[in-house]
Amino acid sequence: MELPFTNDAIVLGFLLILLAVVFVTSGSQSKSWQRFYRYVPPLLLCYFLPAFLNWPLGLVSGEESQLYFVASRYLLPASLILLCVSIDFKGIVNLGPKALIMFFAASLGIVLGGPIALFVTLTFFPDLIPASADDIWRGLSTVAGSWIGGGANQTAMKEIFEVSDNLFGTMIVVDVVVANIWMAFLLYGANISDKLDLRLKADNSAIEDLKKRVEDYRAQIERIPNTTDVFFMLAIAFGGTALSHFGADLITPAMKSVSETLNRLGLNSLTSGFFWLIVIATSIGLLLSFTRARQLEGVGASRWGTVFIYILVATIGMKMNLGEIWQNLGLFAIGIIWMLIHVGILLLTAKLIKAPFFFVAVGSQANVGGAASAPVVASAFSPALAPVGALMAVLGYALGTYGALICAYLMQAVSN
Repeated sequence: MELPFTNDAIVLGFLLILLAVVFVTSGSQSKSWQRFYRYVPPLLLCYFLPAFLNWPLGLVSGEESQLYFVASRYLLPASLILLCVSIDFKGIVNLGPKALIMFFAASLGIVLGGPIALFVTLTFFPDLIPASADDIWRGLSTVAGSWIGGGANQTAMKEIFEVSDNLFGTMIVVDVVVANIWMAFLLYGANISDKLDLRLKADNSAIEDLKKRVEDYRAQIERIPNTTDVFFMLAIAFGGTALSHFGADLITPAMKSVSETLNRLGLNSLTSGFFWLIVIATSIGLLLSFTRARQLEGVGASRWGTVFIYILVATIGMKMNLGEIWQNLGLFAIGIIWMLIHVGILLLTAKLIKAPFFFVAVGSQANVGGAASAPVVASAFSPALAPVGALMAVLGYALGTYGALICAYLMQAVSN
């Protein structure tokens, strides 16, 4: 059999074996494993081991596999429904305004980071950039669209600023690799969030209260599920996913019919089927939390939702080709400087308002990663917090085009 393995049944088997190995060893009573996982979070391994399968091992191809598409379009909405079913609205409201402040700080970091990073690179390392300054700022506008909003915003920037297909492909690589490296740091930070909160002098009592309220509710209704319970839960999850796809399929063509108006208003995200899929799935989960379906938490709703999230994490990791970091180093230099500015503004804001690291992580990932990964980062702190990531990611979609346009014009000014 030629490598890489292109049969997704084989690839899925690889990924599930890796996930099982991580969970079995992380739960081991062995002192050596306990010492290892004290420094390396299990979720980080679930993310990076599939990346090594892609490169340097070359066993699988993230480009050829359809597993990410399946996980993001089927498992992600199902997980959002299951994780939102037991949501505690009062607890989320009690999180206060710091979550929104950190979200907007993250957006500001991206808007300002692009032109600053481009200026630094053009001034001190001009030979690193293989294209003209005019082409570069146009190409980087697509990264801004992705990092503030999502794929629809990214495509909108490509069309608005007439980015060539070849340059657009290179920018996607910069976007994915730099964003995924930062996501790895966030997943590690989730493992040491208590220490980081001490350094930030942050009050994380509202977050801990929300986690405890969900855990207490789960303890009250928890029972061993029977076959009927499992089928009912899966019917809710995937029936809701089906309804989300049905709604998205109806709404998206209607939005595309008025796409010119939406483009003028900067609301390109409304033409994205994935945007509506996430919005509808999240809304279904939130509505079900007011019904008896909330008791599904007692038969493991969030546990199944977490399993789906981890499969998504593995497929995201599989798409990352670490070897591509060494190509187009100049563009990666811009991306890394850009991300460092984003992180710096986030940490400074968190220090000033004494925001917990959870708000730093989710505020950042709701921008940079969007709906596919913001719930992943949030659930790394606790499955009870995943809905917070989903809700903030939807806000990122709504504001993505506006922020990306501002960033693009600032980069144009810098490159002239």
